[in-house]
Amino acid sequence: MERLAGRIMLLWGWRRAFAAFLAGAFAVLMQAPYDFFAAGFVSFPVLVWLLDGATAPASSGLLRRFRPAFAVGWWFGFGYFLAGLWWIGGALLVEAENFAWALPFAVLGVPLMLAFFYGFATALARLLWSDGIGRIGALAFGFGVAEWLRTFLFTGFPWNAIGYAAMPVPLLMQSVSVVGLIGMNALAVFVLAMPALLSGQRHLRFGLSLALLLVLAHAGFGSWRLAQTEQGDRRLVVRVVQPNVDMSRKWDAAEEDKVFGDLMRMSAEAPAEGRPKPQLIVWPETSVPFLFTDRPDALAAIGAMLTEGQMLLAGAVRSEGDGSQGATLYYNSVVAIDAGGEIVNAIDKIHLVPFGEYLPFADVLERIGLKQIVAGPMNFAAGTLRKPVALPGNVLATPFICYEIIFPKLVAIDVSSSDIIVNVTNDAWFGNTPGPYQHFRQAQVRAVETGLPVVRAANTGISGVIDRRGRVIDALAIDARAYFDVDVSLPAQTGRPALRAGFVGLVIVGLFGLISAGIAVARRIVRN
Repeated sequence: MERLAGRIMLLWGWRRAFAAFLAGAFAVLMQAPYDFFAAGFVSFPVLVWLLDGATAPASSGLLRRFRPAFAVGWWFGFGYFLAGLWWIGGALLVEAENFAWALPFAVLGVPLMLAFFYGFATALARLLWSDGIGRIGALAFGFGVAEWLRTFLFTGFPWNAIGYAAMPVPLLMQSVSVVGLIGMNALAVFVLAMPALLSGQRHLRFGLSLALLLVLAHAGFGSWRLAQTEQGDRRLVVRVVQPNVDMSRKWDAAEEDKVFGDLMRMSAEAPAEGRPKPQLIVWPETSVPFLFTDRPDALAAIGAMLTEGQMLLAGAVRSEGDGSQGATLYYNSVVAIDAGGEIVNAIDKIHLVPFGEYLPFADVLERIGLKQIVAGPMNFAAGTLRKPVALPGNVLATPFICYEIIFPKLVAIDVSSSDIIVNVTNDAWFGNTPGPYQHFRQAQVRAVETGLPVVRAANTGISGVIDRRGRVIDALAIDARAYFDVDVSLPAQTGRPALRAGFVGLVIVGLFGLISAGIAVARRIVRN
């Protein structure tokens, strides 16, 4: 192992960059749908050894001294995000005649930019670098900070955060309820990088024993928590509808009656013998293929389909304004419709996808022919307030639209008074690629973080109902056209467990930084 580590440390130029790129790309196997977390025990030790050799003369300026470490992290990140996010290019092929030219910019551009976070992580780690276990803690600190920044900088995009690699199944998800995703990121890197100690004897036994102890505690806590009896006697009967509408038909005016008819048919089906009627029916994001203001007959039909004590939450485009002087605004929304055929509530998407649902600097970019790729034939405005929707049985549900579910703090704040989370999405843009599986996994983790069940309706999948421990009660496969009914158990009480866990996670990241800094300073004092 020492010989291998030495060879990796001595790599230079393009060979070092290529090794970092391959290590990052291999690390993607830790994420859904592969869930081969052992890949991290290869990728992160290689990253440590590459950073061991990423040095510059002491006489160099501050930026030049950390440039080699930044470059290693950047190439690692480029490989990781390219291998993990290549599927986003599928959205550009839905209307290939208009957007295929932008495919290289999306597939390469997003990883190129996200890689800067991991470059920052390794440069920050190198600032606190020492030998032995100290450098492992420094790397955990660097990635902990970088992944935290990735949740909010430049609108945020914490997709495939490293911590998800440590949570492939509900048994291994429970720790996130204590340390949050922020803490899981740092702890995962700390454990995954520990085999780097095999290249020498310093701290080897202590480091491997500590890593083993953390893994056992992680699994043991998950086993204990899953064995706990669920509290609460309130239940909600939910029907999730997955219409599987091809994107080529979704906004075709000639197809709208057929699309709407399929949604209505599946929603109106009688439940299985002996089962109660669903109290809540959920349709996916932008599933309604027209504006309700243009089709009041559709609202009347929904009202006739629903019975007393039922409610429909439907993903729909909502408009405001009369169209005069370009004043109409369109929102990507979830609307609540009661048995009277009335829209009694509407929640608009707040966190829009840049270039997907709106065009940043639109006045400038539209002049050179750029336009957004949206979930409907219009540019969306951002909502300003998310509030719980009152469902039958005095149940409060908070809707999140599409990738809003991937933001831990956003979800934690908005569900503080809710009984259940509803996530509607349309992942048809990406087909049967890793994207929908990764999206679903992040919804599972939000359920564990918040202690709330998640009801998820996706146009082409994966639709499912997840209990408050991250276990999938029922789900539909990708490309299935179907529905299912589930009796969802609601928690006895609500609170803000995810916010507390997020704070604990920041404390853990800070401790990694303080301890690794202390070790680095102590080593320098001894050497001098």
